[in-house]
Amino acid sequence: MPLEIKFPRVESYTQAVRNRVTVNWTNVPPIIIEPGRIPPEVEMKGLHPTNTGRLSISGPGRADQVSLEAFRAKNRVQQLVFDVAAALTRRYIEQQRCEVPPHALFPQLSAIADRYLREKVRVLPPADIKDLFLAPYYGWLVETLIENIHGDVSEGEAPELPLYEASRGPGSTGEVDFWTGRDIREVNRSHVNAVVADTKKWEQTAAYYLDTHSAVQSFVKNAGLGFGIPYLHNGEMHDYGPDFLVRLHGAEPQMLILETKGYDPLKEIKKAAALRWCAAINADGRHGHWAYAVVSEPAAIRQLLTRESSAAISVDS
Repeated sequence: MPLEIKFPRVESYTQAVRNRVTVNWTNVPPIIIEPGRIPPEVEMKGLHPTNTGRLSISGPGRADQVSLEAFRAKNRVQQLVFDVAAALTRRYIEQQRCEVPPHALFPQLSAIADRYLREKVRVLPPADIKDLFLAPYYGWLVETLIENIHGDVSEGEAPELPLYEASRGPGSTGEVDFWTGRDIREVNRSHVNAVVADTKKWEQTAAYYLDTHSAVQSFVKNAGLGFGIPYLHNGEMHDYGPDFLVRLHGAEPQMLILETKGYDPLKEIKKAAALRWCAAINADGRHGHWAYAVVSEPAAIRQLLTRESSAAISVDS
């Protein structure tokens, strides 16, 4: 069908590293160390049982100030770099497709960890960069590097490739079939007859621009579609579901994953995951060319579609 949109279902990724690893520093998300998440100092006092047996902080005893100063004083940033690089090295050498020996891999990962701390970690005083030793920051640091380190294609390494779901084939708009009590808007350039809106006006406006722009061949709202992008956060895998899938006019399949988003604390993590997904799918080459974009204002959609349409023409030629 001319309006049908198909998409691959990606479960994870596979890497075959022989010599060199690198990071796309433009895409890797930052970590922000906030004093509100881990207070640099707290006031503590022993609990006191009341006449009813309940614990209370009232009663005798003094309140003591406890801070992270002693902890920070005995730890060095270089030790953090070493620990993170060692953890990443162990993880890589346990993979069957990693051929680089530990003594050659560790210096590369150490340099990556050091650069990440210098360029991508934002510290809001009175927090300190050494707070990265503590949870949840340490876990986020390792996760971020795991998700963004890959073989250096410019040095002859093979690109990262997707691992597809074994139990299901590619998804399709032909599989969308559900009832909803939410507000809907009928559309013309979609295999699904209507857009289910999760907002009062934003997504309806986005759908209008997609339905009327000359660069769009077809589109679909990601509602009941089941399209998800895997990403790691807090030690668990999650699925990120962007708002729209858009197919642009072109001789070859040209797909745009479009996110219409306001504030989201995981915005950078999800963006990095989506860019990784697109890079892996494009490297595989069997599902057309995919791109990802985020817009924070409805008016920006027209300019985005015009720009992506020009890029699609360039890819075709």
